[in-house]
Amino acid sequence: MSLIENSCLEPESKTATLICGHFFVRYGICCNCRSTVDRDYGRAFDYLVHGLQLSHKAVAVTKSLTTQLACLNERKLHLVLDLDHTLLHSIMISRLSEGEKYLLGESDFREDLWTLDREMLIKLRPFVHEFLKEANEIFSMYVYTMGNRDYAQAVLEWIDPKKVYFGDRVITRDESGFSKTLDLVLADECGVVIVDDTRHVWPDHERNLLQITKYSYFRDYSHDKESKSYAEEKRDESRNQGSLANVLKVLKEVHQEFFRGGIEELDSKDVRLLLQEQHIAVSIKICSQNLSHQKQMSPFISGSNKHENVKFYKSQSMELDTITGTGSRVYSSSEEHCLVCT
Repeated sequence: MSLIENSCLEPESKTATLICGHFFVRYGICCNCRSTVDRDYGRAFDYLVHGLQLSHKAVAVTKSLTTQLACLNERKLHLVLDLDHTLLHSIMISRLSEGEKYLLGESDFREDLWTLDREMLIKLRPFVHEFLKEANEIFSMYVYTMGNRDYAQAVLEWIDPKKVYFGDRVITRDESGFSKTLDLVLADECGVVIVDDTRHVWPDHERNLLQITKYSYFRDYSHDKESKSYAEEKRDESRNQGSLANVLKVLKEVHQEFFRGGIEELDSKDVRLLLQEQHIAVSIKICSQNLSHQKQMSPFISGSNKHENVKFYKSQSMELDTITGTGSRVYSSSEEHCLVCT
């Protein structure tokens, strides 16, 4: 029985209806007391279950309990991944340069290149499959894209057709507009790492961000119109020494540090502090390298409410798990609290 099905019970009494907190609502009807609830109540989580709304208390408790269970039962943190320019690059076929049109003849047999609706060409970033497989072992992963849902689902049919990595944890601009927020991610911010090439779309969560260098395989006419693209030069970002490989190494270090020590220490752990420590370590390393090598920089890869929350879910008769390139380096951004992996 799903969480929503399990929670949609008839009220025990009129008194229960009067004191119901409307924690879980679907299609405007409280799943507990069956009363009508305003559509603007709480926050919508349509990407998980169509028509689902959670009260602010339900969101807070779900985030906390999800993180606790992931840490204790699976030793996993949560990872939010962008799509475009992070895991792949896409372009309208009509915008391909003359030197890139040869790719149309290769899209039928290359595993990292395909066409979408005969209008768009999509190229996966090198190392993406290895990255997802290894990251999945230590993180519960979300996709969060500025693309629409149809686009995201079409891409995921290629990189996660069996929903092994992301399940239904796919957030698009249909849910969030043109900025991104961890409010829609059902996990505590202390246990969430974001990997995205764009910083400004995360105005409230920069401390969670591990910024990756933008992947541009096709020509970008909005920037340097003279420089040839990877596609035109028939080369690509390094697979084993590229940005995704470097990001994976940092993620593994953050995970290792988070779980260093006993279970009793988990309450004091915060990935934002660990990312900041990485930021400081990288800055020190770079300064040291600059002192030793005036004009050469080597690549660097740096390595109490629990019972109340459980009681809350038991009171709702719900099961938590059902709702829920070349020359690369890692360097610190000049902006505070941000690592940039290239």
